Amino acid sequence: MSQLIRKIAQVLLGAALIYTGTLHLTTSRLEFQAQVPTWLPLSADFVVLASGVVELTFGFGLASLRNRKFYGLITAIFFVLIFPGNISQYLNHIEAFGLDSDTARAVRLLFQPLLVLWALWSSGAWQQWRSARK
Repeated sequence: MSQLIRKIAQVLLGAALIYTGTLHLTTSRLEFQAQVPTWLPLSADFVVLASGVVELTFGFGLASLRNRKFYGLITAIFFVLIFPGNISQYLNHIEAFGLDSDTARAVRLLFQPLLVLWALWSSGAWQQWRSARK
């Protein structure tokens, strides 16, 4: 039963990434650009488009239930790598995606570690890492 719950959680995370990846490439492109830190030496549009393609790739990988641990691990790493964008949005008081207060942006920051854990737990990557340590 717990394996079924993990697979469902993994597919849901994959679907969420497919959805957000699509938004990166279409209707929310400008809002995502507002989150790209200004210190990043790349075009904000390039970062948004590239991260959208990455999210689509990881989303389809997670939803397919193939190479579960691999996709779980690289998705968790991706969530860590994009965290500076969320911090930048908070520090620079950028309104995007309905986050129109520092409190709302701070609460969002708290959810990023949960996404990392979701990717690792649902895919079995966390269990594999723990087993390898023993």
